Amino acid sequence: MSDQVVLDVWLNDYPVVPLFLSETRELAQEFERTHPGVRIEVRGVDHLKLPEEVARAAREGRQPAIVQSFYTSTQLSRDLVAADGSPLFTSVERAIDGRDKILGVPVRLDDLVPAARAYYTFAGEGLFALPPLTSTTLLYANTTLLEAAGVRSVPRTWEELTAACAAVAHLDGGPSHGVTWPNHGWLFQQAVAQQGALLATPGNGRTERATAIEADSPAVLRFARWWQQLHADGHYLYSGLRSAGDDTYPAWERNYRAFAEQRVAFVLSTSVEADRMVQAGLDGGFEVVAAPMPYSAEVPYAGNVIGGDSLWLAAGLEPAARDAALAFLLTFLTPGNAAERHKTSGFIPVTESARALLEDEGWFEANPHHRVALDQLAAGERATAADGALVGDFVGIQDTLTAAMHDVLTAGADPAERFAVARSEAQRLLDDHNAHCLGQVPGQRGPHRFRVG
Repeated sequence: MSDQVVLDVWLNDYPVVPLFLSETRELAQEFERTHPGVRIEVRGVDHLKLPEEVARAAREGRQPAIVQSFYTSTQLSRDLVAADGSPLFTSVERAIDGRDKILGVPVRLDDLVPAARAYYTFAGEGLFALPPLTSTTLLYANTTLLEAAGVRSVPRTWEELTAACAAVAHLDGGPSHGVTWPNHGWLFQQAVAQQGALLATPGNGRTERATAIEADSPAVLRFARWWQQLHADGHYLYSGLRSAGDDTYPAWERNYRAFAEQRVAFVLSTSVEADRMVQAGLDGGFEVVAAPMPYSAEVPYAGNVIGGDSLWLAAGLEPAARDAALAFLLTFLTPGNAAERHKTSGFIPVTESARALLEDEGWFEANPHHRVALDQLAAGERATAADGALVGDFVGIQDTLTAAMHDVLTAGADPAERFAVARSEAQRLLDDHNAHCLGQVPGQRGPHRFRVG
């Protein structure tokens, strides 16, 4: 291979996942050692600014070969364009083109955990991005409090969670509330998917571009009304609504602290927090169990969606650069690398081989809280609903949902009426995004809003 191959790799610089950037640099150095003639330049960019930075670089004809993207930015990434107006990224699976090795690195796409592969698969394109960081939403329970309240098992349904919160409320000297979670769009995504419903149509945006948002569907309203009743009964601790443009993480931090300080018995949070939640119990003298996110018993359970990040391959690379980039991407899927990344980051081991390696090591036996996310993502029907929605301006659309829920919780708004307003607001955002990306706005093509969250 020519010594002229240089790959620019732009990654999110996260305050919550600092090791991914440094570990990727180490992985790049090892790749350079085993692939002489390839140089990999890894650059960290503030995660809130990376999509706009990439769009600017593309307009100037200097786009990187590999880019990291947050899961809510998936449709945004699909819609980014190069200076000539062509798609900025290409499908990883198409670029692999049926090969079983790239520059000696095995192709392991079939080894990906099905939920992770499904999220980043689009009809006719196969896997369009590679997901090294994958998570889901879990319930963390203070079982010391539950035992004191006479609750024998961790709730599996909304109805069981309501009953458990009521039991905890009767404890002398018990917590002020039963449960908390952030008012964040991810929770809506999860609750809708669990019920087998779509957040966007047609087909959650997976066979063609999403053109409508189902923000006041029966599934959304069922979740909102249950949530509203929990709050009205004094069981749900509301940590507030973030202002537009603010960083999301303080809201999640407030919920964590409420759980760690035993002001609640339950918290819904990311599976990435499993170690931290268990440690909170060890530090506070109580036992913590990680469990699947509760679902509505009124409808069949369909599955939970993922969160996390993916890595995207630039279109139009010269064959030598394309194959070097593909080979580097595939190194993220080797069993050892995927297993080690799980240990250091808390994200799930993203391949079945990595899971098997960890099983053989006794990792899950020693750390059962890390098995729960994998089991949850393997459960349910794994239909289109559980694959998750691909939607333009996802963050803006999520904000219409969380603003509606805020009004339901704090101002007594009727869920059906308030979420009907949210649907109109979300539809305007989606229509505007699609118009820009389809060239229907004179002089513009491609996304014009780049928020991450």
